[in-house]
Amino acid sequence: MVQPEVTKLVAEQTKMNEKTIKQVIALLDEGNTVPFIARYRKEMTGGLDEVQIKAVEDQWNYVTNLMQRKEEVIRLIEEQGKLTDELKRDIESASQLQRVEDLYRPYKQKRRTRATVAKEKGLEPLALMVWEQKQRMDFEKEGEAFLSEEKELVTLEDVEAGVNDILAEWISEDPGYRERVRKQTRDKGTIESSGKKTEEDEKGIFEMYYEYQEPVRSIVSHRILALNRGEKEEVLKVSIHPPEEAILQYLERNVIHRNTVGKMRELLAAAIQDSYKRLIQPSVEREIRNALSEQAEEQAIEVFSSNLRSLLLQPPLKGKVVLGIDPAFRTGCKLAVVDETGKVLDIGVIYPTAPRNDTAGAEKKVLQFLKQYGVELMAIGNGTASRETEQFIADLIQKHDLDAAYMIVNEAGASVYSASKLAREEFPDFQVEERSAVSIARRVQDPLAELVKIDPKSIGVGQYQHDVSQKKLNDSLGFVVETAVNQVGVNVNTASGSLLQYVSGLSKTVANNIVKKREELGKFTKRSELKDIPRLGAKTFEQSIGFL
Repeated sequence: MVQPEVTKLVAEQTKMNEKTIKQVIALLDEGNTVPFIARYRKEMTGGLDEVQIKAVEDQWNYVTNLMQRKEEVIRLIEEQGKLTDELKRDIESASQLQRVEDLYRPYKQKRRTRATVAKEKGLEPLALMVWEQKQRMDFEKEGEAFLSEEKELVTLEDVEAGVNDILAEWISEDPGYRERVRKQTRDKGTIESSGKKTEEDEKGIFEMYYEYQEPVRSIVSHRILALNRGEKEEVLKVSIHPPEEAILQYLERNVIHRNTVGKMRELLAAAIQDSYKRLIQPSVEREIRNALSEQAEEQAIEVFSSNLRSLLLQPPLKGKVVLGIDPAFRTGCKLAVVDETGKVLDIGVIYPTAPRNDTAGAEKKVLQFLKQYGVELMAIGNGTASRETEQFIADLIQKHDLDAAYMIVNEAGASVYSASKLAREEFPDFQVEERSAVSIARRVQDPLAELVKIDPKSIGVGQYQHDVSQKKLNDSLGFVVETAVNQVGVNVNTASGSLLQYVSGLSKTVANNIVKKREELGKFTKRSELKDIPRLGAKTFEQSIGFL
């Protein structure tokens, strides 16, 4: 693999100059993190931000894999003694993995196919004569020479079927034909769905797709993911309807010579039909469906990431004592008072809603908390019973003319955090709902510090999150959290281990070591003290210190 070639391809794909690409890759290879490069090596990258640096890294990995695959394919074909200069040039000039795989397809070691069986029966020379379309050839006469009871070629129909199988495979393996068929299917085909086991769709979630069709080229991401889910749950049958007539005409024009007539034309036309319907079309449909799903996944992950970034970077309301309220009907609204630093001062429960409707008792408890702890803000979760709880709090403020405000807080993921190992370690004596009330209160004071404790997928800011590649989703959301944390910076004397682990250069172990040291010795007073933390070496110190 030639590095200058990789650099050139990455530069073309990212629309950046080659010098910048080299600098970014060199910095990453030295062990520098993306946030560190974006913040402290601007002069070397021309001021690229985190997203641009990540794009360079991703494209570099793709092109490196592409180059490795090219080398492997060239070696495999060469070992078969079938590598020509032209084929080698075609493989080397390919800029997409799909093109490399198309070129390799005819040489791929495959399981036994119908064409393999026909070749084993010795029919390849006859198929080649038809393929070359020699005008004076009499197929029936030539075919008789291949009849053999031992090879199960008893009639001319048996010979014809075997020749057809070989021709069909040759047509299907031509990279030019496949590329054209793929393009025509993508440009002119429609994606169609029909109901399969509609009785299992009790809520009618997929009803609009029971009889549905749309051009492949214009279908939007969320509909692709919906169709995929409906198909996975066996509620829908989904397929791509290609412009079959136009494709067959194209193949006939390119495979059959203009002056080929009679039996030869008949044989080739039949082989084209068989090749397309049995071999090319199902394969191309899979490829297009996969490509559509991949694009849809990328867009869904992008939307998810963008929403998560907005949520994480909400401005904090610092310096306020907050009363967190996790609303509920039957089990009551759980209360948690936290001071300006997020420390829990008190917890409680009230029943202002049905079925108990104990508004008097609830008023007494809330007023007690407001007075005792000087609460300035009440944070109400937006889950079940949120509206009824909000009405109760609004009436309470008005009735007693209180100098306090309330706000509704997105509590997505609070229940996941409440039941997590981290929450149990933080509040071992609290019930799950009480931890949830604490989380709601803290989200107002410092959204970022609180939300990093929750698996990003559980925050609920994206659609179809279970239908996309979980690795890609985790990587993307992890990157969003990391960039958000490093953009804001972290107070090393107050941050939890779960927040510190996202700081540039710090691992989970080092983050927990910082917290442990802080608990043993008290606040850090100068940066150099961090050098004494176990596992925090010179490189880690360099990468992290500017964000602490």
